[in-house]
Amino acid sequence: VVSTQSTGSSGINAEYGGSFYRNKLKYFAFLRKRMNTNPAHGPFHFRAPSKILWRTIRGMIPHKTTRGMEALNRLKVFEGVPPPYDKTKRMVVPGALRVLRLKPGRKYASIGRISREVGWKYGDVVEKLETKRKEKSATYFQAKKKINALRAKAAASA
Repeated sequence: VVSTQSTGSSGINAEYGGSFYRNKLKYFAFLRKRMNTNPAHGPFHFRAPSKILWRTIRGMIPHKTTRGMEALNRLKVFEGVPPPYDKTKRMVVPGALRVLRLKPGRKYASIGRISREVGWKYGDVVEKLETKRKEKSATYFQAKKKINALRAKAAASA
């Protein structure tokens, strides 16, 4: 399960190396590519960050083989963290962290910002839902800390 998790005003946790302007130009060049006789035949240009990430990952696996199709079917990508997964522990792939992949001082662009620039309309909606989720999570965590402190106190007195 991959979540392009919101991290602030316009951030999505998936990023490209290089300046924002360069990446935006690259995406606009991709948007210009289409089938001349019938554009409905593809290529299809996704605007949502999750779909952009999904297509990028699809390019890394042999998606035309049975094994690749099964792997792609197991992949789930979302904007934000939807309800069934907000209760599960989130994992980080250390090898994919920006601080490990890019040299210090290098420019980078977030998929969320690029998506908003090329026509994704739901950035504000996802941002609002993520804010609500984070508030609920914070209250749950405070209650959990109180319960754990009481448990520790009871265990120490027993």
